[in-house]
Amino acid sequence: MHVPGHPPASAIVLAGGQSRRLGRDKRRLRLWGAAGPTLLEHTVATVAALCADVVVVLNDPESWPGLPARLVGDAYPGTGPLGGIASGLAAVAEPFALVVACDMPLLSPSVLTAMLAHPRSYDLLVPRSLAGGGRNAEGIEPLHAIYSRACLAPMEAAIAAGRLQLSALLPELRVAYVEPALLARLDPAGHTFLNLNTPEQLAHLERLLASPAPADRVG
Repeated sequence: MHVPGHPPASAIVLAGGQSRRLGRDKRRLRLWGAAGPTLLEHTVATVAALCADVVVVLNDPESWPGLPARLVGDAYPGTGPLGGIASGLAAVAEPFALVVACDMPLLSPSVLTAMLAHPRSYDLLVPRSLAGGGRNAEGIEPLHAIYSRACLAPMEAAIAAGRLQLSALLPELRVAYVEPALLARLDPAGHTFLNLNTPEQLAHLERLLASPAPADRVG
C-alpha cells in the first residue's frame, strides 16, 4: 500500500546474505512460531504496509515461490550490500526506495513512516545510530535508509572500481540524516536496527519477541 501524506516510494529488501555466522539460512527462521511467517516474509510484509512496490534482491529467487514481491537476482554477486542495493535500484518503480536488510525482525513502522515523510531533497536519507554504533565506523545505518535512483550511477562506478564500502560513497551524494533525538522518540527501545547474524543475536531477539509487543510492531 501507499501511506498518504508523502509521495510514493518503492522498497528494497536485501536478502542475499549467506548466514555463515549463524550456520543456517536466517531468511527461513520462524521467529513468530511454526505457524508464523519466515523472517523474509515478515520483513516483506512490514515494508509492503508502507510501499506498494516491493523488490527483494537475492541470489536464489527460484527458492521463494509465492513471496508477495518482485524478486530480483543480485546483478553484482560478491559485492555485498552495495551490489544488492544497486541491483534493487535498477529495478524499482519509484524515484526513491526504502532499503532494509531482511535480518531486522523488529523494524519500527513508526520510524520507517517518519523517514518516508521526510522532504526528499536528498540522494540518501540515513539514520545515525542511537548508540553511535551502527554497522560501520560512521555510526550510521545504511541498510535502514532511503536511496534515490540518483545513487545508482555512483554505485555502479564504485563497484567497477572495486570500492565496495557504502560509506565511501557519502562524499559523492547529497546526504540527509535521521537524528538520534527523533529515533529515541519513535523507537525508544532502539530495536529497529537490531539485526541477526550470530547465535547470540538470535537468542537475544527471541527473548525480545517473547516479551509484550509494542503497539507498532508488525508480526
